[in-house]
Amino acid sequence: MSNLQMALCNLIATFDQYAKKDGDNKSLTKAEVKDLLKSELGELLGKANDQAAMDSVFTAMDINQDETVNFEEFIIMFAGLAMVLHNTVTSS
Repeated sequence: MSNLQMALCNLIATFDQYAKKDGDNKSLTKAEVKDLLKSELGELLGKANDQAAMDSVFTAMDINQDETVNFEEFIIMFAGLAMVLHNTVTSS
């Protein structure tokens, strides 16, 4: 499997791993998003323990404002994060 295929599979598996914690595997609750960000991106984000920062990230991710983050919203957030990281790496 190629690196890109593995990355896609990892995104899907990570969403599923955290989404199913409350029994609804189609979306992430605010608690699940916080857990995912702390566990998976804590070092990268740096403020994973800051509740106000976590609330802000959740609000930004919850595009349709239904108090959950579905897979589409999750992927949009990671696409944005990938673009920021790419710009950071390539501008160095």
